[in-house]
Amino acid sequence: VQLQASGGGLVQAGGSLRLSCAASRPTISNNAMSWFRQAPGKEREFVATVSWNGGSTAYADTVKGRFTASRDRASNTVYLQMNSLKPEDTAVYYCAASLRSFGSSATSDYRYWGQGTLVTVSS
Repeated sequence: VQLQASGGGLVQAGGSLRLSCAASRPTISNNAMSWFRQAPGKEREFVATVSWNGGSTAYADTVKGRFTASRDRASNTVYLQMNSLKPEDTAVYYCAASLRSFGSSATSDYRYWGQGTLVTVSS
């Protein structure tokens, strides 16, 4: 399974971006999908997860209330709507397919990873 993330770019603080992650095959339709990010010099961190059917989501405290994760099972695509962006949101964002139906913040629970898309938020 290949995951293709897109939608990153340069945005001013307070702005919005929507990231997309398309899976090459529908085999991930029963798996949770999540977003992680990695800023320069920092470890990869959990951002958000959406359950296999889209009915359950969870977020890191740092993005709660600003980011929304969703998925379209028909097109095998997951999304991350990012609003009220802050400079500290600057990072490479990765989508990942979990081994389970409900996601977690542990990178070891994820089998497939996208290539990452860069989000830069200017102050």
